[in-house]
Amino acid sequence: MQTGFVYDPVFERHRAPAPHPECPERLQAVLAGFRTFGLSPQLLHLPITPTSDEWILCAHTREHMERVRATRGSAGSYLDPDTYTNAHSYDAACKAVDAVLAAVDAVVKGAVQRVFCAVRPPGHHAERNRAMGFCLFNNIAIGARYARLRHKLHRVFILDWDVHHGNGTQDIFYEDPSVFFCSLHQFPLYPGTGTRRETGRGAGEGYTLNVPLPPGSGDETYVRFFEDELGATIRRFSPDLIMISAGFDAHRDDPLANMELTTEGFVRLTRIVTGLADEVCGGRIVSVLEGGYGLEALAACAAGHVRALTGTG
Repeated sequence: MQTGFVYDPVFERHRAPAPHPECPERLQAVLAGFRTFGLSPQLLHLPITPTSDEWILCAHTREHMERVRATRGSAGSYLDPDTYTNAHSYDAACKAVDAVLAAVDAVVKGAVQRVFCAVRPPGHHAERNRAMGFCLFNNIAIGARYARLRHKLHRVFILDWDVHHGNGTQDIFYEDPSVFFCSLHQFPLYPGTGTRRETGRGAGEGYTLNVPLPPGSGDETYVRFFEDELGATIRRFSPDLIMISAGFDAHRDDPLANMELTTEGFVRLTRIVTGLADEVCGGRIVSVLEGGYGLEALAACAAGHVRALTGTG
């Protein structure tokens, strides 16, 4: 079955008022990598349909949504020391959410088996009531809630392999047993959360799994976890859909971290996850771009990841 791809030019209009690592050139690099490997003709480009505020509000407070909306059409500003906006940021953030919802629709309805969402701004640091860490709305969290509420899926598994802990996604699902959140991340590193002791609360106890890894961890460390603990966890949870917060900033050439994953390492991780998805949920995967700030490494990793999603890499 064909793999889907979601992208919109508005994502490149979100730009910092000064040089910033989370920049439009990131998506330009991803698209260039797809061209280099001849991927675009292999992918089904999915249309993005505007949705209503209700889906943002299924993961965020109205106060947070209005705070981001208030930046629309305004001069560049910062919502926290790392998280900027310009006149187009609100529209880009809403379109990023809509892109993920379009991906969920396509996978659940069987139009495609897997989708890669080339979106920005990224999302996994955005908590219920605040933007942080380059993120305005939590794209993958909204997508998981949408899958549960609109499509009535019973269980969604979110795998976050971005080098930074997905604190926002954890915050949103910390008491929710229907969404399992698993994060592998460098520790210590921004935002400073994500210890093994953080496992959920109340009904959600046991449905958060954090894997803090020391600087210098590379392919074999990640692969060992994926083949052993992650595989057993996904099989036990038996999700209806797997979603990936696909940050590529654990690559050895990324300037914002100190890990040693290679491009081939990311391909191996993707192959393991696609195998698990084939086993437990009919192969259904929605992958959403998060970090990755070394442009050459990002281009190669995203292309390798998508080739593995298609089964050709």
